[in-house]
Amino acid sequence: MKIHTIQPQAGSKKKEKRLGRGIASGHGKTCCKGHKGQWARSGGGVSIGFEGGQKPLMRRIPKRGFDNAFKKEYSIVNLSDLERFDAKASVNAETLLEFGILSKIEDYGVKVLGAGVLTKPLTVAANKFSEGAKKAIEAVGGKVVQIEIINNSLNEKGKKKAKQI
Repeated sequence: MKIHTIQPQAGSKKKEKRLGRGIASGHGKTCCKGHKGQWARSGGGVSIGFEGGQKPLMRRIPKRGFDNAFKKEYSIVNLSDLERFDAKASVNAETLLEFGILSKIEDYGVKVLGAGVLTKPLTVAANKFSEGAKKAIEAVGGKVVQIEIINNSLNEKGKKKAKQI
């Protein structure tokens, strides 16, 4: 076999429909679009979901619930997840990704919740902490560093501004 002998599999390639090539072609004159009407015009046709004037299905079905466009999504970490780290370790979003505790970091960053028990002193840097998590980390001799994201997400250059609490 040589490169110049390779061909596509039989039946995998279909000839292009050539329109407006005379009566004998079968696709001449009106080019398979019939006479006049909405579908014969360029740009003609109806919008998606249009049902000929009947109330469309998407408008007939009842709607439920509410989707908050301004909701803040955080990657959630519990105190029990932080138990994997060695004592006096520094924990931030990148180390949580490395250890497989988080699969991705949401737009608003990481939030630490107080579920579980923490027995080791750690320095935890995150964007948000629950009150219980703060107390539990500081109770075992750890340190809480809250990272503030500028403009509700990362700024233009992706820098984060940290402030000590």
